[in-house]
Amino acid sequence: MDKFETLSKEKQNRIINAGLHQFSKYGYQKANTEDIAYEAHIAKGLLFYYFKNKEAFYLYLCDFCESYFMEEFSKGIDTTITDFFDFIEATIISKVDIIKTYPYMFDFCMMLTLARQKDNQKANDFLVSLMSQSYEESFRHIDFSKFKEDVEPMEILQMILWLSEGYLLDKQRLDQPITLEELLINAQKWQAMFKSVSYKEEFL
Repeated sequence: MDKFETLSKEKQNRIINAGLHQFSKYGYQKANTEDIAYEAHIAKGLLFYYFKNKEAFYLYLCDFCESYFMEEFSKGIDTTITDFFDFIEATIISKVDIIKTYPYMFDFCMMLTLARQKDNQKANDFLVSLMSQSYEESFRHIDFSKFKEDVEPMEILQMILWLSEGYLLDKQRLDQPITLEELLINAQKWQAMFKSVSYKEEFL
């Protein structure tokens, strides 16, 4: 992996994007390393020169996505936004710039979520860890006093994620492209619904 870090950023991104694309399209088990190498314009042997095996590369991508998301997200965090739902909306918008650099990163992360990674427990552990860390780090400045006493904010976030998963599954079933813009529109509708039932009346 140290050898991979010595490559130019352009070549690193080419290999990363190829991996994100193939894994998000076919999943861990069915993704072909020859196709990854072909898309990255490198020999298959070089892929295993940089990474020990297919699993090592896959887990590298998991770790890369986690680190990149947290780094880029922390840059764009507006701590003046203390409202839970406004912050979620701002978070989705901030992801647009990330996708410009790594167009398949969003699909890769959604693949992890939708598949629940039955075929790779290490990746599943990553997913659970990422969600927990992201919540603790990202929402520490949020004013949770707006919520009703019997409402758990983390559960509201989880339900929004479930709705997002349902939307993405439906898109996959219909073989339609996924856009962050359309997801944002739907997320705004879901947030309005959850806000009406979870916030105290004086904050509506």
